[in-house]
Amino acid sequence: MTSLVADTALSPSHQRATHHAEHVMGTVVTMDIYTRDGGSGGEIPLGLARARAVLRRADAVFSTWKPQSPMSRLRRGEITMEEAPPEVADVLERCAVAREVSCGWFDPWAMPGGVDPTGYVKGWAAQRAVGALSSADVGGALLNAAGDIASLGDPGSAMPFRIGIAHPTVRGSLACVVELTGAIATSGSYERGAHLIDPRSGRPATRVASASVTGPDLGLADALATALAVAGEAGMSMIEAIEDYEAYLVSCDGTSQWTDGFPMVPTGK
Repeated sequence: MTSLVADTALSPSHQRATHHAEHVMGTVVTMDIYTRDGGSGGEIPLGLARARAVLRRADAVFSTWKPQSPMSRLRRGEITMEEAPPEVADVLERCAVAREVSCGWFDPWAMPGGVDPTGYVKGWAAQRAVGALSSADVGGALLNAAGDIASLGDPGSAMPFRIGIAHPTVRGSLACVVELTGAIATSGSYERGAHLIDPRSGRPATRVASASVTGPDLGLADALATALAVAGEAGMSMIEAIEDYEAYLVSCDGTSQWTDGFPMVPTGK
């Protein structure tokens, strides 16, 4: 679904203390944690355990591939919302907000087989997990959920993480590099084929090669990137209307466009 490459250029004051890969939600989630100046890193194992628990809980509750997960049972009508774990109602409320701000281009209720918040849950869980890593020892953290990335702090000397967006039509190349102070999600069909559903037709559809959205919350950024990939260039005004969120599009012909505030590093820097 996404393909982002981290480029962090560490200073000597911060060191990567831990790299962990968690196989969860049908993908691999990697966590890179950087200690503060003089930090012992003693609190990092506890934070990592909290983050892993967040991801595993999300997988257990929301997986549509596990027949006995609460989400699967809810989709089959075997339980009610009141009987589901409380985070189900929370996520679906957030999905309703995403549907509204995306002008209906992101709509979990229009998916085949019943309500499916998958396009929101991975980002939502990753955002909660990166927050669980926070401690006095941690200067920065980068959580990569199959290319959708949530960040905490910085890798050193107050310089933001730099994230390269893979070019969808030129293999091995970057479309651009982003200075990341929150989250970024990229959506498109260039890696997984036609898997994005147009809520208005109920059929697979994408109108651009890739769509990336940055913002403070990875759950909403993930949903908006999906919406933008389906809506295409006409969806750029939708992103511009949402405070603190910015977008970058690569059209099917390889040309790019972006919103005014997109945190792109100028070429050559």
